[in-house]
Amino acid sequence: GGFFGSCKSRIMQLEDLLLQDFSHKLSAKSSTLFFRNAFTVSAIPIYLYWRIWNMDLIQSAVLHCVMTLVNTYLVTAIYNKVKFVLKHKVAQKRVDTVSKEVTQKHSEADNRKMSRKEKDERILWKKNEVADHKATTFSIFYNNTLFLVLIIMTSFFILKNFNPTVNYILSISALSGLIALLSTGSK
Repeated sequence: GGFFGSCKSRIMQLEDLLLQDFSHKLSAKSSTLFFRNAFTVSAIPIYLYWRIWNMDLIQSAVLHCVMTLVNTYLVTAIYNKVKFVLKHKVAQKRVDTVSKEVTQKHSEADNRKMSRKEKDERILWKKNEVADHKATTFSIFYNNTLFLVLIIMTSFFILKNFNPTVNYILSISALSGLIALLSTGSK
């Protein structure tokens, strides 16, 4: 147990950090954040179609619910894909800054007591945390902006002569696919 158990435990922790860094799996916090944001941005067109295109809310309730839920699922998946791609780019760009920050955060006495391996683990953990946060917020901002700009362009310009119900279905359906293509194809 003693020394080898301790080494094995440290190796397992480092492996967990590395796997977390490269994993597509979302934490419960990120999943909730993504779902709430995706639901909000997916529900905004309901207001537009109700107030501007005069779609009856009661008659269209089932359609709005289905389209909003499907779009929420798709936008959540798009957030995750963009986040995964961006996370590695951010981590690579921020490694020097994070290393400097972690080193400065601990007093000189702490730095002398810490082994190189422990410092590297702390830097890796902090780099992962910073990259995750920045990639998450940018993914939400980028995809929400893209969705809202495209919904306005699609519904008010491209499909303006269609019946509001058809316009709504085509706009929302086409946008989910288009955003997935634009968000993941260019990175």
